[in-house]
Amino acid sequence: MTTLYTSDHEWLKIEGDVATIGITDYAQEQLGDVVFVELPKVGRSVKKAEAAAVVESVKAASDVYAPITGEVLEVNETLGTEPGLVNSDAGGAAWFFKLKIADKSELDGLMDEAAYKAHTA
Repeated sequence: MTTLYTSDHEWLKIEGDVATIGITDYAQEQLGDVVFVELPKVGRSVKKAEAAAVVESVKAASDVYAPITGEVLEVNETLGTEPGLVNSDAGGAAWFFKLKIADKSELDGLMDEAAYKAHTA
């Protein structure tokens, strides 16, 4: 499994042709207490950089962008009843959605962990 990051603070865990997507610890710390998450519908096709989900906190609401083009295969329904999971486990159990990767070449422009740490330093 490979983990990549966007400059918009999403992470992607790549397994074969599927990318699991969430927001980083850095992003959830900036948002504060998350109170609501709106997820995309399963089967929806999203394009790279298109708003795919919304995360709302006590401070602000922010779009979560699709870091790559693909079809939504699965969403994390748990976030609908437990949005605070984003604050407690942003990099794990609080994944937002899974995409079937349409074009693996779009992964080339994303950052590895070291580059992301430098980006947020």
